[in-house]
Amino acid sequence: MRPRRGHTLLAACCAAWCAAALLTGCGGQAALPSADTARVADLLETDIPEESLAPPATSLTDPTGAPAPTGAPTGAPAASPAPGRRDDLTWPTESGPLSPADRDLIKKVRLATLWEMTIAQEAVQRGASGKVRTISAEIAEQHHGLDVEARELAKRFDIRLPVEPTETQQRWMADISGRSGRDYDVTFVKWLRLAHGQIFGLIGAVRGSTQNTLVRKFAETCNAAVLNHQRLLESTGLTGPESFPSPPPV
Repeated sequence: MRPRRGHTLLAACCAAWCAAALLTGCGGQAALPSADTARVADLLETDIPEESLAPPATSLTDPTGAPAPTGAPTGAPAASPAPGRRDDLTWPTESGPLSPADRDLIKKVRLATLWEMTIAQEAVQRGASGKVRTISAEIAEQHHGLDVEARELAKRFDIRLPVEPTETQQRWMADISGRSGRDYDVTFVKWLRLAHGQIFGLIGAVRGSTQNTLVRKFAETCNAAVLNHQRLLESTGLTGPESFPSPPPV
């Protein structure tokens, strides 16, 4: 796929975002990469695979707001972009220019919901501590709201959204689901806090650069939600050094 300007912007704003992306898995625990290894696969610097995107006409999935299940079919083959709508260009819209970075944020928030809302709903039932069960319910509810907004923007701007989590996200989910007791809680907090720390930088870069009024409002909503989620996860007392992305260089 051709490089996108949004990625150049993000690299300039946060050169050291380390990464990982955000899941399937059940059953036996496969050999998982370490936190450092997972960061090499930085979601924020990687194009979303074509086969993981919905066709242009079906960017919105379930009208109830629930994310599409893992492994959901992507439908008909993707259509070629309309003239003037190339993914590497800024698109004119009624609410202002829509840059590749703007569209990338909408896609990445959708990706985050596909795994984080699902695993948070699981943690409401399986969390060993009352604290983890309580914060998981709030995180799941807020992700539902973010997903509704992301899908509404995708419909308005004709953006193709992901319909399944990335392989890294699926490994994270499998790692969490394959554990129990306090180990479940610690692993849940670790991966969610790492993921929130990564997308937080993307939100700030888009909020600071977007000229689109709807995307600016969306970025502010995302900023408030992700900041709240980080605080909730940290309030469990279970975050360790591996729960945080590497800091940017100074």
